[in-house]
Amino acid sequence: MASTSFKDRNLLAVIGDEDTVTGLLLAGIGNVDKQKRNFLVVDSKTSVSTIEAAFEEYTERKDIAILLINQHVAEKIRPLVDKYNQAFPALLEIPSKDHPYDPSKDSVLKRVQKLFGD
Repeated sequence: MASTSFKDRNLLAVIGDEDTVTGLLLAGIGNVDKQKRNFLVVDSKTSVSTIEAAFEEYTERKDIAILLINQHVAEKIRPLVDKYNQAFPALLEIPSKDHPYDPSKDSVLKRVQKLFGD
C-alpha cells in the first residue's frame, strides 16, 4: 500500500516569483492537465489567499511529488507552511534571485534540527 502512495507522483510544482517559475518551466517542469497547472507566478499583486489556495491545491494533488516554493513567498503563508507535515509532496523552500536563502526560516530545516535536538 505504501508503494502506491508515491507511484503516480511524477510532477514537480512551483510557487514563486517570475524568474524562478520561468527558469523551472524552461527546464521542463511545466504541466497543464484538465485546465490545472502545476505552477503559480507570485508578484506584488498576488493575494495571500491566492497563494494559500495554490499551496493547498498542490499539497492535495496525487500527481505531485515535490513542491518548490520561494522562501520569501513561503513567509507570506508561514503558518500554513509550518503546519504542513506530509511526506508527499515533499516541500522545499528555495531562494530566489532577489531574496537569499535564510536557513533560520526554513520549516524543513527547523523540523530536522528539532528531531536531532539542536
